[in-house]
Amino acid sequence: MTNPFVKTFPAVDAGNHVTRQVLSDSPELMVVSFTFAEGGVGSRHNHPHIQSTYVQSGRFEFFIGDDTFEVGPGDSFVIPSLAFHGCRVLEPGVLIDTFTPRRDDFL
Repeated sequence: MTNPFVKTFPAVDAGNHVTRQVLSDSPELMVVSFTFAEGGVGSRHNHPHIQSTYVQSGRFEFFIGDDTFEVGPGDSFVIPSLAFHGCRVLEPGVLIDTFTPRRDDFL
C-alpha cells in the first residue's frame, strides 16, 4: 500500500559540484537537500521565496547582500525574499533549505 503523504524525488545535478534533491513539497512550502562536493559553489542569485537554511554538515562561506559569514554544522539562518545570496564550500557537506512558497522551478 502506498502512502499518499510520502513522495520520492530524484537527486539532480544542479551544476557547480552541487546535487539537489527535493525532500518534500506543497504549494506553500518546500524542503530541499543540497549536497556540495569539494569546489562546490552556490552561484549568487535571488528569488521571491523566503529561504531558511540549516547546515547539516560541512562548512560554507555565505554571501547575503553585502554581508559575508561562515557557517558550520547546526547553524541556521533566514534569507529574505529577493536578497542576493550564494555560497562556496570550505568543507564538503549538506545544506537543508526550506522555501516558502514552494520553488516550482525545482519540480
